[in-house]
Amino acid sequence: MAQPDRADPYAQGGAEAIKKMEDGYLFSTYKRYDLVVSHGAGARVFDIQGRSYLDFLSGIAVNSLGYNHPRLVKVLMEQGQRMIHCSNLFYHPYQGPLARRLTEISGLSRVFFTNSGTEAIEGALKIARAYAHKKAQPGKSVILSLKNSFHGRTLGALSITTQEKYQAPFRPLVPDVETVEDFTTAALEKAFSGRICAFVMETIQGEGGIVPLPGEFLKAARALCDKYDALLILDEIQCGMGRTGKYFAYQHYGVQPDLVTLAKSLAAGYPLGAILGGARVAGSLQPGEHGTTFGGGPLACRLALEVLDIIQQEGLLEKVGQLGEYLIQGMSRLAERHKLIGEIRGKGLMLGVEMGGIAKTVVDRLLKRGVLANAAHDTVLRLLPPFIITREDIDEFLSILDRVLSDIDAESSAA
Repeated sequence: MAQPDRADPYAQGGAEAIKKMEDGYLFSTYKRYDLVVSHGAGARVFDIQGRSYLDFLSGIAVNSLGYNHPRLVKVLMEQGQRMIHCSNLFYHPYQGPLARRLTEISGLSRVFFTNSGTEAIEGALKIARAYAHKKAQPGKSVILSLKNSFHGRTLGALSITTQEKYQAPFRPLVPDVETVEDFTTAALEKAFSGRICAFVMETIQGEGGIVPLPGEFLKAARALCDKYDALLILDEIQCGMGRTGKYFAYQHYGVQPDLVTLAKSLAAGYPLGAILGGARVAGSLQPGEHGTTFGGGPLACRLALEVLDIIQQEGLLEKVGQLGEYLIQGMSRLAERHKLIGEIRGKGLMLGVEMGGIAKTVVDRLLKRGVLANAAHDTVLRLLPPFIITREDIDEFLSILDRVLSDIDAESSAA
């Protein structure tokens, strides 16, 4: 008897077989939606029955250029036939040019490539400690983080992710971490001392509900880091690489960090992260003090170079800013009709809409009507559409959301 093709999900029973197999063999770390995706095109994904979904999540800010962008597919096929991986013990043609491009657009001077955002955070924490050690400053080891933050799930990154639901099952965490409890200059000044070696924060908090930090707060952080010889580390894993209408969200505020962490959309779907550092920290790590097996491989770096070319050549930074304003205007009009909509926050195509306890219900009903989104911080509808969406896509989303909210309004009135 012929054996089923193991690459073909249909040969093994379709969607239900796929879900059953994952449930039977994977650690239960994700509460998945009832959706088995098959492929994507443009700003849409398709399930294995062929149903289309308008994607306003982009793989959580990863698929910035949507799906099957022809230029990325071309590079993927060409480089896949040449070389996917080589050791960082050797040079290859794409890591240096990508590092140069990232320094040019960031204003920083050095790059270390990783596989993920969490790894970038871990490396940045090591650089902060190494910087303090090289200054021979005993006791200068404390990392400051900000309440409501999210920086990743490895033990070091988790230790500065100051949300109880993430930290509680894994204590004790890494020591010498303290939290700034309010987004005010006064709270920041109170937290700083000569023991601080770094302050880490998201320029726009993502998992915490799409919360842009006040410009005055960022400027005060820069000044206090200078005063106490600490490093300012900005986590731009979710808000960087063009999502706010600039390459980096900190560029809206005129503040220059010492270290920046990147990942998610850096290679627009292929795993790649990076730490960008300024001249101040360029000598903090010596050969043998840090490394990675897969980070910065030829395929990942060539894809990221193509991503940067596409963003520049297709004018996507300007487009993101314009489409973000168009989406905010549309959401504001909906807010006039639906009291369920609260504060609308964010920049560019990184928006959060306060909806209280119904946020998850809204996400579920959007999914049933063919739209992908999610709820951040349990109460916020998080919108992270790809940069290639159109005004027509936004109009379609707003129309569907309007119907979802109208149904919830009607049900509430009838109860």
